[in-house]
Amino acid sequence: MYNSTPLMETITQPWAYGNGSNSNASAAWEPWNSTSVSMPCPKNDSFKYPLYSTVFSIVFVVGLITNVVAMYIFVCSLKLRNETTTYMMNLVVSDLLFVLTLPMRVFYFIQRDWPFGGTLCQLSVSLFYTNMYGSILFLTCISVDRFLAIVYPFRSRPLRTKRNARIVCAGVWVLVLAASLPTGFLLDPTPRKLDVNSSSGGGGAGQFCFENFSSKQWKSHLSKVVIFIETVGFLIPLMLNVFCSVMVLRTLRKPRALGRDGKLNKTKILRMIIVHLCIFCFCFIPYNVNLVFYSLVRTKTLQGCQVESVVRTIYPIALCISVSNCCFDPIVYYFTSETIQNSIKRKSQANRSYDVKFSEALQSETTSTSTSLRFSLQTLKAKVFNNESTV
Repeated sequence: MYNSTPLMETITQPWAYGNGSNSNASAAWEPWNSTSVSMPCPKNDSFKYPLYSTVFSIVFVVGLITNVVAMYIFVCSLKLRNETTTYMMNLVVSDLLFVLTLPMRVFYFIQRDWPFGGTLCQLSVSLFYTNMYGSILFLTCISVDRFLAIVYPFRSRPLRTKRNARIVCAGVWVLVLAASLPTGFLLDPTPRKLDVNSSSGGGGAGQFCFENFSSKQWKSHLSKVVIFIETVGFLIPLMLNVFCSVMVLRTLRKPRALGRDGKLNKTKILRMIIVHLCIFCFCFIPYNVNLVFYSLVRTKTLQGCQVESVVRTIYPIALCISVSNCCFDPIVYYFTSETIQNSIKRKSQANRSYDVKFSEALQSETTSTSTSLRFSLQTLKAKVFNNESTV
């Protein structure tokens, strides 16, 4: 999302050529002598295009298959639905909406051109942020729901209802869309200028998308958006996830909290917490930490070619890791929801039972046919012997 033609923009600033109405040449060129103006740093992120196209292709295939299967289980196979599955279904919808935009992104990063129109470009950017921060918030809802169920099982019953879960999900969608849609539609898919100095390999003519937020937009609007989404969409959910996990583990240390099948339940819950936290931290921490530094670089708050080089190198890698959450979310569904596990087990047992019944029926049919054939041969033999004796 970085403008790949900053050098051209710097050269074409009005003060670079002086004011046509001012005849004082020294005044016109005075900014060049100022120490506050420096040449732009060399760009070394050309590797991002093959990286994006490869990773996004894999995420599209794996994410589409796993999330379609998850949606089928939620809609068609799952008979018992609760508040946890309500959060999960919304998470599946968020993942699928984003996954379906990935083929266009892959095309763009291969061709370095966006032929699909400005609206689809803006919508694709919006869905990226909707998916990321929607996933963070829905995973946090699942963590808080588990915390209430284990730490306050009786007092939380009036709160933990499907109706309240639907209200919370609606609030998450409103919050996420209110932040992501304006950000996406700020992006202007302008024509790419021919830039022979660009090291990204895509300096030819074409249409920009995903990488042409201007420095002015970063300073005036996007820096404020980053502060908001980092606070509401990342820091608060991260603290909630850690707090809820710690409180659940403290509760599990109490013998009375384990129940009759305490050891088994404790193992399941520990596995659930570890999987949940690992996926959350792996997918979202690298990108969101780097996003802070990236915004500081874009607004010129943080300067220096070495710092900019490190931030710009880490950014594509962190972005690819964050996109992979579409593939990891179905793992959360399985380990978090015992209802889904039971549904899959029932399905597997039903298939096994069908195979056993089919095998028994086939064996019975074979035995019956064999018995009938043996009886027919015995009858024929008896008739032959009977005819011989009468002769």
